[in-house]
Amino acid sequence: MTPKNRATLADRVIKAAEAALAAQNYVSPIDVLLGIGWLDPGTVRRWRQGQIDCIERAVQTNLRGISEAMRLLRSWAAGKGLIASETDYVARTPQRQKLRFSRSGNPPIEKLYRTHWISPELTESKRERLAEKASRAPELVVIRPLKPEWTCHRCGGTGALLVMENPGPACLRCVGLDDLEFLPAGDALLTRRVKAKSGRSAVVVRFSRSRRRYERQGLLVEPGALTAAQRDLTERRRD
Repeated sequence: MTPKNRATLADRVIKAAEAALAAQNYVSPIDVLLGIGWLDPGTVRRWRQGQIDCIERAVQTNLRGISEAMRLLRSWAAGKGLIASETDYVARTPQRQKLRFSRSGNPPIEKLYRTHWISPELTESKRERLAEKASRAPELVVIRPLKPEWTCHRCGGTGALLVMENPGPACLRCVGLDDLEFLPAGDALLTRRVKAKSGRSAVVVRFSRSRRRYERQGLLVEPGALTAAQRDLTERRRD
């Protein structure tokens, strides 16, 4: 990379990093790669859903360019006095596997990608909450399809709900969610309580043709958790 190209890249990295820091009080390598246009949000979404094996394969430049951008980010973060915080990245899949960043899977490289840089202006408690939120496993998403005619890529079956996987749609039995019970949206208090009690849960969505987006229909939760939450609310309302 020529000095001129390196200087241009540095300007782009710094601009992207400062925008992310201002918006969320931390900046990550993924934020910078998105900000400089080497990644697009749709690609990151598919990666988080486990549909892309490693994010480096989707970055629109070579490994040397990625390495230089990462180095520039670390240099800028150190100069700003930002605090490094290693973050867990977990796939939005029932298996909850760790997401991979690099083609090599080299642990030191993976750690560089997982490192978030947090504003030192936050209090220690706020930094801890921010780090905890960033490491929290994302909600599982189950789709209620518009068309009932679909086939599970694993077993050849079908059903009212599906989970999208890289090879295609999968039924709830094959992904291990068929024991969960559907709780329709509408009762916000019950939803919060049952979600807190349920060890496993998934958001059910359906595509709205008129609004051109997926909208929440409710939750899949453990039956025991739903019964307990309903009992708690009944007793509370009785009192």
